[in-house]
Amino acid sequence: MHRTTRDSVTLTIRPNRRWRGFTAGQHVRVGVEINGVRHTRYYSPATSERSRDGRFELTVKAHDSGRVSRWLHANARRGLVLHLSPAEGEFTLPTTRPDRVLLVSGGSGITPVMSMLRTLTDEGHRGEIVFLHYAYTEADVPYLNALRELAARHDNVRLLLAYTDVEGGDLHGFFTEEHLRAAAPWFAETDTYLCGPPGLMAGARQVFDRLGVAHRLRTEDFAPPPITVDAEDATGEVTFGRSATTAPNSGRTLLEQAEAAGLKPEFGCRMGICFTCTSVKTSGCTRDVRNGELSTDPEEEIQICVSVPVGDVAIDI
Repeated sequence: MHRTTRDSVTLTIRPNRRWRGFTAGQHVRVGVEINGVRHTRYYSPATSERSRDGRFELTVKAHDSGRVSRWLHANARRGLVLHLSPAEGEFTLPTTRPDRVLLVSGGSGITPVMSMLRTLTDEGHRGEIVFLHYAYTEADVPYLNALRELAARHDNVRLLLAYTDVEGGDLHGFFTEEHLRAAAPWFAETDTYLCGPPGLMAGARQVFDRLGVAHRLRTEDFAPPPITVDAEDATGEVTFGRSATTAPNSGRTLLEQAEAAGLKPEFGCRMGICFTCTSVKTSGCTRDVRNGELSTDPEEEIQICVSVPVGDVAIDI
């Protein structure tokens, strides 16, 4: 464990024998126990997929509203046990590596593209690689020393740092067409891989759209498939404990059922991405409509926008 910036912590994970590895760019669900309740969030390994010892790194940035990230930043210690899902996601390089590639990141979005960079260099890839990272200042760049070392060791790797709040970087300000042309004048001939905060993602999409090369931009959004539910076989009742309200289970998501009961739980994306709607299931079984996974443990945190009750369920709303 080490800290690369003031608000982030990098964890080295030693998975057990059941772990089946990952492909650079994928993400895993990480679960931690906080006050007896398991909380789960998505993080992307930053290590090369070719790591010989099977270990991998996760870099966690502490967000003001991030319960898991703040807890890990404050409490992560050697020997901490984490719960890991199998790696998933389609934000990956093609099997036939491109002759040229542009990797763009901002903030904690650096991790999946850092994994791509490390994987390509571990493979001895000789094609041109440009790595462009956006940060407030130099002090806010995760993996700064590692990036500089990789660029120094590999003459086909070019590192560009863009600082939005201060001068002194290779580029200054937010993503623009000028930045894109300075980084990779050949951008229309190959793919760009992008992961970062919403402002960077939106700005890059606008530039690529305007230039007519949107098909060349690959992004990591953690976007799930459309949510569908089957209410035909719904049974039992849903108890909203904090509101002392009980209603027949309609088979819809718990967020929709809470709203139908006149309650107003917090929500954001309604797609299982933002975790704003996360609540504690105190008893019963729920099913995640994205993947069919069942939650049967009491006092377990779930996302109510993508969870449907299976029989009787009590939720702390």
